[in-house]
Amino acid sequence: MKFSIRLFPEITIKSRPVRKRLIQRLQSNLQNMLRRIDEGIKVKGQWDKLDVEYAGSAENVTEQVVDLLSRTPGIHSFIEVTEYPLGDFHDIYEKAFAIYAEQLKGKTFKVRVKRSGKHDFKSIEVERYVGGGLNQNADTAGVNVHKPDVYVDLEIRNESLYVVTNIYKGLGGFPLGTQEATLSLISGGFDSIVASYMSMRRGCKTHFLFFNLGGHAHEIGVKQVALYLWQKYGSSARVKFITIPFDEVVGEILQSVHHSHMGVVLKRMMMRAGEKVSDRMGIDALVTGESIAQVSSQTLPNLAIIDAATEKLVVRPLVTMDKQDIIDITREIGAYDFAKNMPEYCGVISDRPTTSAKKDRVEEEESDFDFDVLERALERRQVISIDEIEEDVNIHAEVEALTKVDENQVVVDIRAPHEQEKKPLNIPGCEIQLIPFFALGSKVDEFSEEKEYLLYCEKGVMSQMHAHQLQERGFTNVKVYRPGSAN
Repeated sequence: MKFSIRLFPEITIKSRPVRKRLIQRLQSNLQNMLRRIDEGIKVKGQWDKLDVEYAGSAENVTEQVVDLLSRTPGIHSFIEVTEYPLGDFHDIYEKAFAIYAEQLKGKTFKVRVKRSGKHDFKSIEVERYVGGGLNQNADTAGVNVHKPDVYVDLEIRNESLYVVTNIYKGLGGFPLGTQEATLSLISGGFDSIVASYMSMRRGCKTHFLFFNLGGHAHEIGVKQVALYLWQKYGSSARVKFITIPFDEVVGEILQSVHHSHMGVVLKRMMMRAGEKVSDRMGIDALVTGESIAQVSSQTLPNLAIIDAATEKLVVRPLVTMDKQDIIDITREIGAYDFAKNMPEYCGVISDRPTTSAKKDRVEEEESDFDFDVLERALERRQVISIDEIEEDVNIHAEVEALTKVDENQVVVDIRAPHEQEKKPLNIPGCEIQLIPFFALGSKVDEFSEEKEYLLYCEKGVMSQMHAHQLQERGFTNVKVYRPGSAN
């Protein structure tokens, strides 16, 4: 197995020292992550590309490598190739025929050759010879140089021939860790999820800050989506998840601030708290999911007043994006169902909120605010490493986890459908229902009060979170199923 990685174009136009640094970081990131799949996978760096090589041929390893490369920041595209010693033109044709003959049946095609090194022939000469041979001996619909059904891609590097078997699209962006770290203010909704993702995709080591406005279910839901984003797009870097209890801050705002300015003041308090946390972490930028005019607090005058509460750079990746475009991105990155089903807690609802806050008026409203409340909230913050969320959820679990299933119990597999299909749950003699986590909210009303329902997921994290949420809603007959092999 061999893959050749094309770099994100913005990397290739950098100066030589910068390009070298970016490539080295991408190589290091890939090596660290691929090692978790198989220790035998090697990443080799070149001036304008990277090669991933694996001596084995296990299909499941190849699938995992393709999946990882497709979601790693810094990769524009990558190709799967079969490598041969470079022979004469007829030998090149035979190698191409062996791989492409089946694909070409009844289809038009075009041969493309990329060549590097010193040779006594030109790329176009190889294209003509191989194309002519395939056209004569494969059951094709002929050559089409403008819009072919199939491209026959070959690469010649010095004394090696590479026949391209598959082409994959990459994530783009810069390698994680090549830009400065950021602190993302995440609520678990569509906007903050996409903003966090875009920060990671741009190469920033992105930490997560959550302001808990009073709901435990909301907190574990946000931890769940933050863990997903990190595992999917940022696992080459260790980051922190910080929770600040903000319920008392909200209570103080309700008592001290005029209703028309509550939303703006709440955001300013969050900025102040974010600044304190980022100072302790040595971070210079805060990331938010705000977009111009999406809600009353996000008009340009209000955003300016909110930013004035901090000396940190406030990065808003979504600032000019439409809501539907943001939602579409959550679908693309696999986070739509998280955001759609995220439990919410509304801290303050302003009556006729201002859309054009003035500095003097805001400062007047804040003059009665007891800032000791904000300091106490900061003192009560909780900080954990993102990869400790699973353990953290289990340690603080309030839902009973069972290792065996009795007659009156039903196991509910809440994994995503593709996970259920890939690795079906098999418990002889036990009733199993397949209800993906994002459908639980609508299906739980169908649960029988005479039975107990044990939620199952492979790692036991999502099952704990959703079981806790359902118990808070009054479904006391919901517990967790965690067989010994899933610990």
